[in-house]
Amino acid sequence: MTAHLRSRYGASPLHLLGHLALFALAAFAFTQMFSGSGVIQLIAWLIGFALLQDLVLIPLYTLAGRGLSRLPGASVNYVRVPAVISGLLLLVYAPLILGLGAHTFLFYSGHHPSGYLRNWLLISACLFLISGFVYLVRGRRA
Repeated sequence: MTAHLRSRYGASPLHLLGHLALFALAAFAFTQMFSGSGVIQLIAWLIGFALLQDLVLIPLYTLAGRGLSRLPGASVNYVRVPAVISGLLLLVYAPLILGLGAHTFLFYSGHHPSGYLRNWLLISACLFLISGFVYLVRGRRA
């Protein structure tokens, strides 16, 4: 039976069960997102960030990529990796970094959302400093 399922499905039954469990979890999260009064706000955020991505960020990515391509050799990745990590952190924590929804965050979590901008800037600075240090160490070895 397992061999037949593996030949038809392409993976083990445990793989299939894991995916089914994650689909159930995603369905639960989806219903929780759309069950309250925040549906309009969620849709507005999604549309707003889609427009921001298409109209602002992609041209900036392109210009930054062209500028980085002028750097010698593999040093591009020493700038690109911390920039991507910092950008992902900004994307995930944008409402808190920008100070939007502070009352809602405080109400639901019981924690005050102050310090997210400072922490994001410090984390980004540390990422670039570590990347620069690794670049210098590897440059001296070569």
